Amino acid sequence: MSKSAQLKINEIFYSLQGESTSVGIPTVFIRLTACPLRCRYCDTSYAFKTGHWQTIENIIQQLTSYQCQYITVTGGEPLAQKNCLLLLNTLVKHFHHVSLETSGALDISNVHHQVIKVMDIKTPDSGEEDKNHYANIDFLTSKDQVKFVLCSDNDYQWAKSLIQKYQLNSRCEVLLSPVHQQYSATQLAENILHDKLPVRMQIQLHKYLWGDIPGK
Repeated sequence: MSKSAQLKINEIFYSLQGESTSVGIPTVFIRLTACPLRCRYCDTSYAFKTGHWQTIENIIQQLTSYQCQYITVTGGEPLAQKNCLLLLNTLVKHFHHVSLETSGALDISNVHHQVIKVMDIKTPDSGEEDKNHYANIDFLTSKDQVKFVLCSDNDYQWAKSLIQKYQLNSRCEVLLSPVHQQYSATQLAENILHDKLPVRMQIQLHKYLWGDIPGK
């Protein structure tokens, strides 16, 4: 494994985790440039192309300066860069808690087993449902998480059907999240309770704290 391998980095920043089961925990985020998807609700389009090439060694040095054991690799779509796997392999050697936020459109089978995979399954209203790589479900373990970002009640019903079809809640934790200021969080909560759905609801904490400010 070469620490001189390079990745195109959009930003590295320190913030509170806004999603997943570690929500609220101080975390250092590595946002990689590029994404093959174009979700209708995307709030990180600034990461599609812009960034600077950095070596893995340089990235580790920056992360160490934060004195934080929680690291999240995000995007864009991190796995769109082939050296993302090398980065993850290096991160688990240096930090206690490493997670990967991925769209689920690209193969996750070679992601290091210590990395917590937070896999986003795209709903119909995202506009990218056809990009879902369902074979990835077989590589989820009990420490991983599946996330559905919901735009509407139609998305909710679709997600509920998929959860049941693949028995996702028996594989890992399932997270349902409403698109900020588009789908009512109260309505989602009521749907979950009415259907007794075995999931965890979440809202995007960072949106309530900082809005759409990049690097927060």
